[in-house]
Amino acid sequence: MSEAHAILRFVRVAPRKAKPVIDMIRGQQVPMALAMLKHTPRHAARVVEKLLRSAVANAELKELGDSESMVVSRAFVNCGPTYKRVRARSMGRANAIQKRTSHITVAVAASDGRGQEK
Repeated sequence: MSEAHAILRFVRVAPRKAKPVIDMIRGQQVPMALAMLKHTPRHAARVVEKLLRSAVANAELKELGDSESMVVSRAFVNCGPTYKRVRARSMGRANAIQKRTSHITVAVAASDGRGQEK
């Protein structure tokens, strides 16, 4: 089964905030996944929705079928580099601030025709 994927690297979304969104769409039909992402009130949902649309466009370029019959075959989040910043505190002290980044991958494949068991 061939698939098309899209990768977004160095996204300014913490991996622990992006993983629940990715877990929500893994294994879903593409139209259902897009509807779920559109109605999810998280910043990561907007990023993943755009990435999913990119993966679907890549699949259509590879002529894997139309988007209505595709399924999200793989979706995962890896940690990217952490930007380290310093915030001034009282009495001349400083606190470290870590701004985490993510590498997000979404792959879509043509559905094999079987319904989803859930």
